[in-house]
Amino acid sequence: MGRAYQNRKLSMAKTSDAKAKVYSRYGREIYVCARSGGLDPAGNLALRGLIERAKKDQVPSHVIEKAVNKAKGSGGEDYSPAIYEGYGPGGCMVMVECLTDNPNRTFGDVRQCFTKTKAKIGTQGSVSHMFDHSAILVFAHNDDDAVLEALLVADVDVADIEDDDGKITVFTANTDYFRAKQALADAFGEIDFEVDEIQYLPKANSVISGVNIEMFEKFIDMLNDLDDVQNIYHDAQY
Repeated sequence: MGRAYQNRKLSMAKTSDAKAKVYSRYGREIYVCARSGGLDPAGNLALRGLIERAKKDQVPSHVIEKAVNKAKGSGGEDYSPAIYEGYGPGGCMVMVECLTDNPNRTFGDVRQCFTKTKAKIGTQGSVSHMFDHSAILVFAHNDDDAVLEALLVADVDVADIEDDDGKITVFTANTDYFRAKQALADAFGEIDFEVDEIQYLPKANSVISGVNIEMFEKFIDMLNDLDDVQNIYHDAQY
């Protein structure tokens, strides 16, 4: 099927400013995850997966430890998730995932990115129905039938599975993320996942061209410059 997803290698950012922004985003997400689900990765599977992903993206241990230790306190920032959606340059569909301690500020900042690039921010649900909220697991394995059987036995809702020359990609419902990982571990032991994420996957693509490409790239850069923005999902193709 060849479903498109974002394989984000955030650690490859070349400038110190870019790396600092990546570390900040991971630190914020780890802090929120630890506060909401518990400080022990053994009992908080979401935190464990997030820490594993941060380490693979070369986030320093002290950044991870600081975020977890910060969650031990009773004070601190009160971040909450927020998702903004709309139409980007060329009419492509965009979803912007944020963690914010000031929703009014964040909405204003995100809206400005839309308006300054001739895009249009929408209301909740305006484009999200054109995305699947999916878990993506990519790992080395040479038998996709065995992988599929292990997941089905565990009653995992498998949306798609791909085998690309010894690399398996599993797409499941986001609600089956932990169940899928556990089923694979039970069947095949410890797995080193190349991709281990939950994303919004577009159901189709919007082809953009000409001046819209330059405007779209400016739009994405502006969003990435916002501290509150964690992830950006879109269906643009060019």
